Amino acid sequence: MSLVNDPQRFDCATQADQALAVAEAAITAGACIVLPTDTVYGIGANAFDAAAVQGLLDAKQRGRDMPPPVLIAEPSMLRSLATGLTREGLGLAKAFWPGALTVVVTAHPDLRLDLGDRGNTIAVRVPDHDFTRALLRHTGPLAVSSANVSGRPAAMTVDEAVEQLGDQVAVYLDAGPAGAPVPSTIVDLTGEPRILREGRLTREQMAQAVPGLFGDDKDDA
Repeated sequence: MSLVNDPQRFDCATQADQALAVAEAAITAGACIVLPTDTVYGIGANAFDAAAVQGLLDAKQRGRDMPPPVLIAEPSMLRSLATGLTREGLGLAKAFWPGALTVVVTAHPDLRLDLGDRGNTIAVRVPDHDFTRALLRHTGPLAVSSANVSGRPAAMTVDEAVEQLGDQVAVYLDAGPAGAPVPSTIVDLTGEPRILREGRLTREQMAQAVPGLFGDDKDDA
């Protein structure tokens, strides 16, 4: 079913101001957008709008058992979303944000988020992409998942995203080919830190940057 009468497309390099304004308006209206990141293209929606997040899941043909991560503009915003952060967890974010690191944290109890069946946790990332962080400063936190139909390859270009998502998306933001198909590394910080998915960042890189992050690394030279 068509959700958008005429999806708009903008070049992030030559139409940056217009792209930011129209994308912000679409997010405010509860629509989905496709945006560049430092990994693959993502489909995004207002993280605090349950209907918009459901629209994102519907566009991807994805169930509520796979809630999307939340992208934020600045590492300092993590404290407003999460509780129970440790020195090691904050050190990890400081070392690798912006970048290909996603942290799973205990969501602040006052947050009004309905991202799916996530329990009391939330996955958060600061992307290493200047345009997207500028967008996030306009929109606030966005629920963002890879711009593809579930089960199909993640979109590395806007054309690939358009082919898969079509008029389920109001605005397509084109920043050229995506940086790399390797996804972010996901680290669970809700208890003893543990890697849920090793992506672009390796365990060795993280342990070197934050000594004592992983219990079995504490005695390493």
